[in-house]
Amino acid sequence: MNASPTATMVRALPAEYRERLMSVAREVSFPQGSRLFKEGGHADRFWIIRTGNVALDLHVPGRRDVVVETLTHSQLVGWSWLFPPHTWHLGAEATSPVRAYEFDAAAVRALCQEDPALAAAVTQWVGSIVAHRLQSTRKRLLDLYAPYGSGSAL
Repeated sequence: MNASPTATMVRALPAEYRERLMSVAREVSFPQGSRLFKEGGHADRFWIIRTGNVALDLHVPGRRDVVVETLTHSQLVGWSWLFPPHTWHLGAEATSPVRAYEFDAAAVRALCQEDPALAAAVTQWVGSIVAHRLQSTRKRLLDLYAPYGSGSAL
């Protein structure tokens, strides 16, 4: 199993697990400018983008929300649904028309509870994405607010 930081569900999970997750998915669409969720809200679903772009943003008091990463085709939108207290840590907005697969978090957690191997695979997949997004957010905030930026070479 490949659990690279940006691994799509197709690359990260065996076919059997993907099929089980897709059995609880439904197709949805969002027009450009739609808010998928707000930071601090209840995380009760997640999405895999089929087409379009979604910006992840962070509320900065006294300033506009800061976009920390833009997601596109095949990427996971939302990870807070997996970890208690199931509260969004970032916000998300469609920056173009978006078509996606939407997953009910309670249904996926129930599948995971029934099958520890599925739970381990999903947790490893989502956990690797969380680690990647944490690093991306840190670098973005350093670039915006630290006196010398993130220090990464151009």
